[in-house]
Amino acid sequence: MSRPTRPPRFWETLAVVIVKPLSRLLVKRDWRHGERIPRTGGVIIAANHLSWTDPVLLSHFLYNNGRWPIILAKAGVFKAPVIGHAIKELRAIPVHRGSSEAARSLHDAAERLRQGGAILFYPEGTCTRDPDLWPMVGKTGAARLALESGAQVIPVAHWGAHELLPYGEKRPRLFPRKTFRVSVGPPVDLSRYEGLPAHAEVLREATDDIVMAITAQLAELRGEKAPEAPYDPAGR
Repeated sequence: MSRPTRPPRFWETLAVVIVKPLSRLLVKRDWRHGERIPRTGGVIIAANHLSWTDPVLLSHFLYNNGRWPIILAKAGVFKAPVIGHAIKELRAIPVHRGSSEAARSLHDAAERLRQGGAILFYPEGTCTRDPDLWPMVGKTGAARLALESGAQVIPVAHWGAHELLPYGEKRPRLFPRKTFRVSVGPPVDLSRYEGLPAHAEVLREATDDIVMAITAQLAELRGEKAPEAPYDPAGR
């Protein structure tokens, strides 16, 4: 039986056997609103990005809420020994940045959506550089994918992965045990863009709506007021 949106059973079982116990060992959990994750059909999960560990921790959350996350990862990772083969078998999608193949990842993601997959998308494209760790200005890939496919965008915010492994560091801070907090928002309302051509202004505004929805969930998790505008590393 074909499993187009899930890895072969061996690799799925291996990942679950390794990741779930490791996640429980490393972090405590504060998971909120998991019932907002659609259990069937193609869906875009749009999340903030804080640490190299959060794709693994967030995948555990999504798996426990009924979805196998299809992750977009830098193409270079696929060339790494062992890890590269593993993430390929786990159905990750390579992202080819700065090349003629850069659009292939969105094409592959659109195909997985049509097959009913759950695409885990980081609109920022990388770990945030905001000094206070709020989401940055997003790139337009997630918005383009949503508007062209009609798939729902579910905003997911998390907090705590950066305490386990701060961005740029290689050694995790295991003690004291950290808490990984997750909050899922309602689908992002992109209805005002329906039928409009996907030109730059439309994609920019839709992207801002997605980032704002993620930021609202993060403000709830942190119990803080979010900044009025997202951090822009380009200084625009």
